[in-house]
Formats: sequence, C-alpha cells, structure tokens
Amino acid sequence: MHAVVLLKQILDWELPPRKFRIDQETKRPPDGLAPALLGPFEQNALELAIQLKETGVVERVTALLAGPPGAADALRKALAVRCDDAVHIVVEAPDLHDPSQTAELLLAAIRRLEPPELVLAGRQAGDWDHGQVGHLVAERLRWPVLGLVWQVERIDGRLLAWRSGVYGSEQFAVRLPAVMTVTSHSSLRLRMGNVMDLMAANRKPITTWTPEELGLGPEELAAAGRLELADVWVPEVERHCELIEAEDPAEAVAALLDRLEELKLLKRPA
Repeated sequence: MHAVVLLKQILDWELPPRKFRIDQETKRPPDGLAPALLGPFEQNALELAIQLKETGVVERVTALLAGPPGAADALRKALAVRCDDAVHIVVEAPDLHDPSQTAELLLAAIRRLEPPELVLAGRQAGDWDHGQVGHLVAERLRWPVLGLVWQVERIDGRLLAWRSGVYGSEQFAVRLPAVMTVTSHSSLRLRMGNVMDLMAANRKPITTWTPEELGLGPEELAAAGRLELADVWVPEVERHCELIEAEDPAEAVAALLDRLEELKLLKRPA
C-alpha cells in the first residue's frame, strides 16, 4: 500500500510574540524574521506514516509539499526519517492563504503519483490554523476522511484508527482509500534521523513540479480560490504601569485597594 503524507513548512512557532512582525506591503512576516520549520502537526502525520511503514501497514511513503523553493528543507527532513520519495510543488508565492488553492495543487500532484490508498495530513497548519486542506483533498478525491487520528493499526485484515473524540478516544474501522488528519500525541513525536540517513537524504533527488506542469496556471489557481486575504496585523496593546509607594505592606494593600476601586476594577462591601 502506498501512503502520501502532506507537509507544510511554517515560521518557527516558538518565536516570542513580542518579536513577531507583519509587513503591511506583503501581508506576511518579513523574510528572515525566524527560521522556517516543518509544522508541528505535519511532524505528527509524518511520524505516523513512518510507523505504518515500519509495522508493514504501508509499503511506501511519499512526502508531498507545496511551497516556495526553501521549503525543500522540510522534504529533506522527511527523507532523513526514511520516507521513500519526496515531491515539491514549487510555488513562488511565499504563502498560500487559501486552503482551496493549496488542496487543488496537492490533489493535482496526488493524481500524478503512484495511486495511494492512504493520504495523511496534519489536523491543521501551525500558522493559519485553517484545518481544511486534508478535508478538501478528501472531498475532491471523493474519499472518506477521519480527523484527529493518533494511531492506526491493521488487525484481522482491517485498518483500525484511533482518534480523539469529545468524550475520549474513539476507534473506527476504515475502508480504503481514505484521508486521515493527524493530531498531536506523545507517541507521534517525530524521530531524529541518524547521521547515515541525514547524509542519504541530502543526496536523494526531490521531484519538483510547478503549478503549470500540473495544469494549474495563474488563471486556474485563481479560479480555485475562495478566499482573499484582505488584511492582517499585529494588535496593538497599550500597557500602563503604576507604582504604589507606601511605608509598610498594610499601607500598600490599602492604597492598592483604593486604586482598584477608583478604576472600577473592584467593589468592596459597604
């Protein structure tokens, strides 16, 4: 069985909020603000794909990504943890804001690959948090989709998937082909490739396609779009600090209570 795992490279999500900036011209963070990394939920999906390969549930794993040229680093990471193949849809636009356009690109690539029986994606991107791409791909393929998956096994000839539900874990029998979106779980922390695998990953070729080669030129991509980013900004937060001077703690507490009451943040009983 062939599995395709959908990846995305995003801005380092551990960047301190006080350092985050938006360029109002491009409506995106300025280049060089922070390193670009494989998204956290994509890491979970990738780890699950490799686990399924190790247990014999799937025989082949292809990593697929749509993004700018620098996003190939995420595919090298996938090859380093023993994905069999990597495919990069090179999109010159720094960000794909519309999940419909992203799904259309990924779908066109999936249809050119060896037909997969399973497509894995992160539950949502770690930057825009749309949580739509996996479901849109499933809808266009006309395949069933199961979300928030954290474990998959083949038992008695059936594929069983565990997912996070409202009241706890849920188990589903899955009929293939199918799409699954993967959530975070302690068992899905992405492993590190060893030195030999890292060296092999740097030598292994990555298949690259442009949107035009997939039959999606600017007009076709525009037609696939459903959203237009009107604006994005970092909210401005005003901060005001007052220091209360007092001779002793009791006086400081009394002054603090008086000030809070004056600001209508506290009402003391009469």
